[in-house]
Amino acid sequence: MALRTQISERQRRFGAELRRLREAAGLAVKDAGALIGIFGPQLSHIEAARTGLDRERLLALLKGYDCTDATYVALLCDLGASDGKGWWTEYKGKVPTLALDLAEVEQRSVRLHSYDSLYVPGVLQLPDYARAIYEGALGSPWELETQVRFRMDRQRILTDDKQLSFVIHEAALRMRFAGDATMRAQLLHLLDMAEMPNVSIQVLPFTAPKHAPLSASFLLCDPGCHELSTIVLSGPKRAEHLGEPAEVDAYIKKFQQLSELALPPVDRSDALRKLDTRDSWGLIHHLLYELQT
Repeated sequence: MALRTQISERQRRFGAELRRLREAAGLAVKDAGALIGIFGPQLSHIEAARTGLDRERLLALLKGYDCTDATYVALLCDLGASDGKGWWTEYKGKVPTLALDLAEVEQRSVRLHSYDSLYVPGVLQLPDYARAIYEGALGSPWELETQVRFRMDRQRILTDDKQLSFVIHEAALRMRFAGDATMRAQLLHLLDMAEMPNVSIQVLPFTAPKHAPLSASFLLCDPGCHELSTIVLSGPKRAEHLGEPAEVDAYIKKFQQLSELALPPVDRSDALRKLDTRDSWGLIHHLLYELQT
């Protein structure tokens, strides 16, 4: 079988998991390959994501590694067997690979936790807000509209059976690069999205104690198995996917701290009953008032 010349983030993660399990079992590549009747170099290619592994041999390998967690085994098998196709497939060659990888890891998740300090999270953006971010950064109107359409298509995860939690720094909600009218519509859209039963939106205010605002956003994607969770660190030209358990644990703790420091989640009914309590609903309404003055 020919080796892959292009490797997706899903394929890279599958290979990395097999390498981590082998090293945890204390086996050399040669000895691990012997467990399933292949040579060491072939297993090295699998761990480097240059080729895949069929389900039967994968199960035998996991048994040899004494991996018995049924949920983990099932999800890892799905990870290895997936063809990587989904709604995002039509955008291949039209948007950066990092965007395709992000869509795929989001789709595999059952829970997502997002922290943003400069922008409203992508899956909560209105088209005009997203368009204002991309304007000037892309070469043609066609590229701009393709990126905006892709971002809007990502928002289908809002209506999937997923739990989504967002902590947004107040700085992101005060930026007016998109214009006052667009920003007002965007803030109203956040209030509407917070009405969804599976969506939680909190604002981290400038007055939050004991916290220096992070300049980099991060997204925690949990597929229903801690060991296969992924942290996505996004930049304008590249994205980094972190999957080491210690790294994931560190960002889980970081998000919990941010959530505790942030104002209570947007809750329209509760806010109307407790007008003397500062919360995310009240702060967003205060920002809306400022946009009118």
